[in-house]
Amino acid sequence: MKKVVILGGGYGGIKVLTGLLNQSLSEDIHITVVDRNPFRSLKTEFYSIAAGTSADHDVRVDFPEDSRVNYLFKEITKIDVEQKRILFNDPDIIVEYDYLVIGIGCEDNFHGIPGAKEYAESVQTFSKARHTGVAIGNLKAYGKVSVIGAGLSGIEVASEIRESRPDLNIRLLDRGANVLKAFDSKIQDHVEQWFIKNDVDVIHHSTVEYVEKDGVCNNGVCYLNDVTIWTAGVQPNWLVRQLPFKKDIQDKVIVNDFYQVPEDPNVYVLGDCASSEYSPSGQLAGLQGEQIAEVLLSVLADKEPKQPKPLKLKGTLGSLGKSDGFGNMVKTPLTGFLPRLAKTGVLWLSKRH
Repeated sequence: MKKVVILGGGYGGIKVLTGLLNQSLSEDIHITVVDRNPFRSLKTEFYSIAAGTSADHDVRVDFPEDSRVNYLFKEITKIDVEQKRILFNDPDIIVEYDYLVIGIGCEDNFHGIPGAKEYAESVQTFSKARHTGVAIGNLKAYGKVSVIGAGLSGIEVASEIRESRPDLNIRLLDRGANVLKAFDSKIQDHVEQWFIKNDVDVIHHSTVEYVEKDGVCNNGVCYLNDVTIWTAGVQPNWLVRQLPFKKDIQDKVIVNDFYQVPEDPNVYVLGDCASSEYSPSGQLAGLQGEQIAEVLLSVLADKEPKQPKPLKLKGTLGSLGKSDGFGNMVKTPLTGFLPRLAKTGVLWLSKRH
């Protein structure tokens, strides 16, 4: 029997799974998918859960039902690559593998800022986004919210909260001179103007020194606030950071052109856990998952896998509430309703595929 284990049912893991299930598999191939939740959660929409503009079920999708796959919904405690097994918080459960796909995503990187881990809310997991949504929803009128980090996540969180709660005072702390430093200046200007128009206070050149239960200290000035939300950086899941494989400067596992770990070719890594020339995204993980499925199908059939084709990303989309947005689509910067409509379309497809 050939045991294939997929860790994580996110954008990448689900593409590996469906890529395998879409083909006729030998009866000696056994597939196990491990995830902490009994459903897929669409991480690119977690900002709406945090803001309270979407219900939980709006960002949940059922896993495909197929007799060829077994699902295990547990918290992993260790990826034991020496013994080729996965350990869980239940010591009586051990999953062994012959081929392993790791796509368990990322978690917040607090950069050693005192108090950030203890007092800041997060949108990095489904449960944390829900917790953030409860904190925002429970605020009284004129409550104060600080969002730390003005990348894509921070922009979407701040704008969605503004649309959800026009009564709140919202502050966005940005380390750079412009929001969305990875985007075109046209998009940066559009987002800046949206925040001005919608009364979101953007503080540039921020250096957060520490976070407290009721405030944030930035460049020597301490702001009192009721909720602090951290969107200022991520790192691979701690389980990946503990693996004895070579990693890049961001602690991501270095893989070859087939997404295999050079030291252990039966282990495949994708998404936020794998070193890549591209910025992490659901789109990137999905494309990598499709290619890993093709490689695995060849390997499982005892054939030499074909070299995966160079990845071609279609662009990045972001939202500013329900009727405005921005994005780089085929390298063309767009702002307004069109990119927001496109993002809604991508969500629709994600739910149905």
